[in-house]
Amino acid sequence: MTDIILTQNAAKRVAAIAEKQGAPAVLRLSVEGGGCSGFTYKFELGAAEADDITTEECGVTLVVDPVSIDLVRGSAVDFVENLGGASFQVTNPNAAAGCGCGSSFSI
Repeated sequence: MTDIILTQNAAKRVAAIAEKQGAPAVLRLSVEGGGCSGFTYKFELGAAEADDITTEECGVTLVVDPVSIDLVRGSAVDFVENLGGASFQVTNPNAAAGCGCGSSFSI
């Protein structure tokens, strides 16, 4: 089983952002304590570290630290545009509950 999936749509968006910023096409997903449900997702561009879990899609790398991967294993990271705006979203099968904003969850 793949630890985590980066969709093609998300990969294309990361590539476009990285090109604009002159940065490598590497998206880091981490999980931090906080938010209305207990944990929040944090996204940033950054290089992979030796102990990170990585996956690649369309030349873009998604990296997750070893602590966060336990909370997001089996998830898919997508980029969604709708009337509410545009954002990266995580479909997390481990989340027991989420919040209305979609950026925090509980296990």
